Amino acid sequence: MIVDIQYEDDSLRSEQNEAVIRRVCDEVGRVYGPEEPWEMSVLLCDNKRIHELNREYRHIDRPTDVLSFALNEGDEVNGEAESQLLGDLVISLERTAEQAKEYGHPFERELAYLTVHGCLHILGYDHMTEEDKKEMRTEEEFILGNLGYVREDAPYNE
Repeated sequence: MIVDIQYEDDSLRSEQNEAVIRRVCDEVGRVYGPEEPWEMSVLLCDNKRIHELNREYRHIDRPTDVLSFALNEGDEVNGEAESQLLGDLVISLERTAEQAKEYGHPFERELAYLTVHGCLHILGYDHMTEEDKKEMRTEEEFILGNLGYVREDAPYNE
């Protein structure tokens, strides 16, 4: 998967974070992707910026951890182009750190979780019903398990 990582603020730049994101996106592409490469952009920001985007696009006036914007929501991926632009992820690194502390696991694991969660949303997964939530959690844990990001306790309950 081709991943373009951008930063709201250059002080957030981290090769380690980029490596985690690329690794997760590559695994999502390996498991779910067509033979043609996929492209996705990722914006890493703080709570203030993701709050603004959440308010503007979802009409929810609070920060969140990850936002997913599918380019062709509901459309099948076809193989006519050299690569398929899937969409954009926005991840609050500030919220990532808060949740890692709250859930008692490493920052890297939380960043991996938010990346796979956002990727799955772009691919059409959701968690609006209990059945959908269970399916999405199973897929998240499958990808994270493939990469060694295993939780000692129960899967996420959002």
